[in-house]
Amino acid sequence: MTELLPFLKSILSVSGLSGDETPVQELIREAWKPLVNQLSLSRLGSLHGLRYGAAPSPRPRVMISTHMDAIGMMVTGHVDGFLRVTQVGGVDPRILPGQPVTVHGRVALPGILVQPPARLLPAAYRDDPVPMEYLWVDTGLEPAHVADLVHVGDRVSFAQAPFELTGRAICGHTLDDRAAVAATTVALEALQRRNHAWDVWAVASVQEEETLGGALTSPFEIRPDLAIVVDVTFGRGPGVSDYQTYPLGKGVVMVLGPNGHPALYKMMKEVAEKYEILTYTEVSPHMSGTDAMGIQVVAEGVPCVILGIPLRYMHTPVEVVSIKDIERTGRLIAEFIAQLEPDTIGKISWEE
Repeated sequence: MTELLPFLKSILSVSGLSGDETPVQELIREAWKPLVNQLSLSRLGSLHGLRYGAAPSPRPRVMISTHMDAIGMMVTGHVDGFLRVTQVGGVDPRILPGQPVTVHGRVALPGILVQPPARLLPAAYRDDPVPMEYLWVDTGLEPAHVADLVHVGDRVSFAQAPFELTGRAICGHTLDDRAAVAATTVALEALQRRNHAWDVWAVASVQEEETLGGALTSPFEIRPDLAIVVDVTFGRGPGVSDYQTYPLGKGVVMVLGPNGHPALYKMMKEVAEKYEILTYTEVSPHMSGTDAMGIQVVAEGVPCVILGIPLRYMHTPVEVVSIKDIERTGRLIAEFIAQLEPDTIGKISWEE
């Protein structure tokens, strides 16, 4: 059995930026190996784990989709030994100055994100957040050494180590979406003790933060009959509106909108009520900002249901989630899959 907290800390302690997910993919592969019957990689690098169902073949297929890629930065040049960077994914420059980072050059180099003194900045930025174009990464090395070890295009990841907060909460970078990877792992472990008719495909997809590359290609290969998309959503914190956010440690968020199928939403809600798992509804009348945007339109179309884990301080190096919410999400996924019957897909329609 995978110990949830050590596993989560391990996948929060490596890089795996969009387009370069191998470091975290290898850790997820090791955790999933005893929980599935087959493991494979897509041509783009998404990790696929197949767990056989108990129904006669050919069995229907349900896909649990999370993304394993992370936001970060990329080197665009260097001047006098200092590195210029641009963002990979949605990085808020307000939180960057003073952050420890790792530069993934010929060798991994520790560095720090810095900005010039205020008097050397354009007047418009002396008292305001500094755009990324004025920030630098300092590795402490001499210019010639930096030029030898670091090239344009090398990735730069956050180096803030994950740590536990009181109340069974954890803080770290890339909890978006590795908290959902952890929830999927909880679900796979729970399914070892449950009979399930459907084949279960667990997917840790690539490039969600930039291209939706994994979301658009993995379901084309797997051809699932339906998909459970697991991501994070905005957790309640200081200075934010209650109706747009959800409390930590209180339950699972279910997304209601055009990226999700209304019948699957209803089915998931009924399962949550049956097992007394508290849920909240997030109204999303437009694109959901998750892999469901890609999965839903693959081939003939894939019905999706979207779950969200509340997360504070999204797209920063100090994201915070509740371990309880990860556990509840994993349990809800497993119970939903266990109640799927071989003919379930034929019983649902968009009008429900």
